[in-house]
Amino acid sequence: MELYKLDIKETHKGLKEKQFSAVEVLKSYLGRIKARNKDISAYFSISENLAMSQAKKADERIRNNEKISVLSGVPVAIKDNILVEGERATCSSKILEHYNAPYDAFVVKKLKSEGAVILGKTNLDEFAMGASTENSGFFPTKNPNDLERVPGGSSGGSAAAVKDDMCCYALGSDTGGSIRQPASFCGVVGLKPTYGAVSRYGLVAFASSLDQIGPLAKTIDDAEIVFNAIAGKDPLDSTSVESKISDLRFKISDLRIGVPKEYFVKGIDKKVEKIIRDAIKKYEDAGATIVEISLPNSKYAIPVYYLICTSEASSNLARYDGIKYGLSESKGEDLIDVYLKSRGQGFGKEVKRRIMLGTYALSAGYYDAYYLKAGRIRTLIKDDFKKAFEKADVIFSPVAPAPAFKLGEKTSDPLAMYLEDIFTAPVNLAGLPGISIPVGKINNLPVGLQIIGNYFEEKKIFEVAKKIFGK
Repeated sequence: MELYKLDIKETHKGLKEKQFSAVEVLKSYLGRIKARNKDISAYFSISENLAMSQAKKADERIRNNEKISVLSGVPVAIKDNILVEGERATCSSKILEHYNAPYDAFVVKKLKSEGAVILGKTNLDEFAMGASTENSGFFPTKNPNDLERVPGGSSGGSAAAVKDDMCCYALGSDTGGSIRQPASFCGVVGLKPTYGAVSRYGLVAFASSLDQIGPLAKTIDDAEIVFNAIAGKDPLDSTSVESKISDLRFKISDLRIGVPKEYFVKGIDKKVEKIIRDAIKKYEDAGATIVEISLPNSKYAIPVYYLICTSEASSNLARYDGIKYGLSESKGEDLIDVYLKSRGQGFGKEVKRRIMLGTYALSAGYYDAYYLKAGRIRTLIKDDFKKAFEKADVIFSPVAPAPAFKLGEKTSDPLAMYLEDIFTAPVNLAGLPGISIPVGKINNLPVGLQIIGNYFEEKKIFEVAKKIFGK
């Protein structure tokens, strides 16, 4: 039996029934990583010693007939901008190349308390800034479905690791689509939770009002299991809240699905549109009511998103100055020279571009014209969704305008890369939950359906997704 092919539920069942041990499961994944990571480049580092000690603890509990969590002994990969105490935390940036995390992120503490086995850290676009994982400061990750194509970004390493069975599930972060878009490109399930549903403590900040940690998994059930494990109030993150998971048994005949007319426009790949419309038709055939809705201000989402995220990034990344931690070019003539040399050598092109854009937008004379105006339009985008949810229970849309593109195809055109977030960024701006589930393929390249729910209605979008596309 190839243990690395099992999902969370199957692994848990096998461990409980003592068909195999957690150490055997771990060795199966380590063998898979050794065989495949050289081609995919999903992982930046492997935590073999940590993982082995965690697997042995899980086996000891099973031997003693103790009750174990569904995640106990199950191997997970962690995006390398989420801290794991004592392990590397590079954010795929040269400026943090030799930085080790001094503490666990809240979500990592939660997973450790569940008995999870942490395999290692996955590659990403530097500081989570990108849509292809080509902006990593070290190497690009490849799409397991086609090694000449990107896995999406910024959580490309996590999505590729799940797809290629190099972990059972993974954690990623989503600022403008960075879980859902790679999930769509690779053909796995990816959830961006409601802003505040999962603590950001221990997630290296990119854009604090947009960042959110979420799961990437092989199945919808697995994604739900992981979300339930990591969600909850954290006193160390003032934006996190305790959300109640209500009983959501419903008939599909009572379901109203909103389809935004603005999301099916010129520029979307016709084959992608057909796959998404076919998925919507399956729900309609099962009895759901399809309602056309309007999100008129979504056309401003990309400029608003890139003004807000770059402004917040310019502030958050000011801490990397060559003094406190990370790369330090200490041979400068004076303090300013140390700053300039450390940041100049440590940051990659895309990070520098976003810092400069954000600093400009926040500068005197431009703050009102750019950042303040972007914040006002963000409120209008939220209002659009609020009105839409008066007519619909959930909203269906594409995740990305086209399937995975080729490596190098968009690296010379930042604006083309930024448009990858056109269907996902509005969800972050509004703070809503959204999930990507695989619903079809174009020439073996997966296409994801995005299901958007109202605030803290993750349970609803999981249930809606499972009604047609569950196992």
